[in-house]
Amino acid sequence: MEAGGQPAAPHVSVILPVHNAEAWLDECLRSVLQQDFEGSMELSVFNDASKDKSMTIIEKWKVKLEDSGILVVIGGHDSPSPRGVGYSKNQAIAQSSGSYLCFLDSDDAMMPQRVRLQHEAAVRHPTSIIGCQVRREPPNSTERYTRWINQLASDQLLTQVFTSHGPTVVMPTWFCSREWFSHVGPFDEGGQGVPEDLLFFYSHLRKGGGVVRVDQSLLIYRYHPKAATHSVLETTIWTHRVRFLEERALPHWAAFTIWNAGRQGRRLYRSLTAESRRKVVAFCDVDENKIKKGFYSYEDSEERPKPRVPILHFRAARPPFVICVKLDLTGGAFEDNLRSLHLQEGRDFLHFS
Repeated sequence: MEAGGQPAAPHVSVILPVHNAEAWLDECLRSVLQQDFEGSMELSVFNDASKDKSMTIIEKWKVKLEDSGILVVIGGHDSPSPRGVGYSKNQAIAQSSGSYLCFLDSDDAMMPQRVRLQHEAAVRHPTSIIGCQVRREPPNSTERYTRWINQLASDQLLTQVFTSHGPTVVMPTWFCSREWFSHVGPFDEGGQGVPEDLLFFYSHLRKGGGVVRVDQSLLIYRYHPKAATHSVLETTIWTHRVRFLEERALPHWAAFTIWNAGRQGRRLYRSLTAESRRKVVAFCDVDENKIKKGFYSYEDSEERPKPRVPILHFRAARPPFVICVKLDLTGGAFEDNLRSLHLQEGRDFLHFS
């Protein structure tokens, strides 16, 4: 107890937004109870208009958790419809009091050492988002994405922030100090269709935040079609990604080449501002049919004459490259080609796909 009989604020608040999660909550809450962290912990639950038995399950676990010394704070609303993940996370954070925030999704489960190991990392890196490796359930549901999450090198956590995979440490693994969250946040509360974690991650990077991953699998990360992630339109995310690329990377380059003369490369070119488009000196590719065309003519351009961008073989093209080829899909052929050029990621090329 602190002076005046007030209990000291907990070290770590586990932030748990809940919406119709009865199928997974027992496993999720058991994983909170089983943490081996020796500091004080609190669970902050915000129920976003659940219509199933989620609240009954939470009340049952509240007793067990508080018996073991974990304070439980429960908030929520029972309006006809949910307010969304951004709103729920902000509410769960506002009603909590820990010095550190450990984000948890109601359909996931933590390994016993998660809070301890991420807390240690967060103390060492006070302005970073701390992530971790994950175990995907079911194991074969998103093999490329899971490999990407678990195998990025530490410098790639900052260079691969433009890809369609989104944040280089996935949101349900995030852990950070409350002070840093307050500096960056809160989450966007636009509701369904808003990529609130991506927008927060971009804001975090703009403010000079770091990205650190604990290289142990500390979360069972569940994939199922009902997941909120699926409600965000790909075109919405694409637009945010292009603008972030233009803001963070392209100002450093006087000219660049788009690697992929196919659909994705052309789509990126068309999505750029006129100023950024003027920096595109070429497309490059390995496909002889595309290279034979000689150039790409941008028919929708307002400019006269319409821009004609050369299409080159990748060995004839000049870095820096914005790469619009999906990784890990060509049996290693693309990766071998890229490695053969002996370029430095970040300085000479960036992945956008």
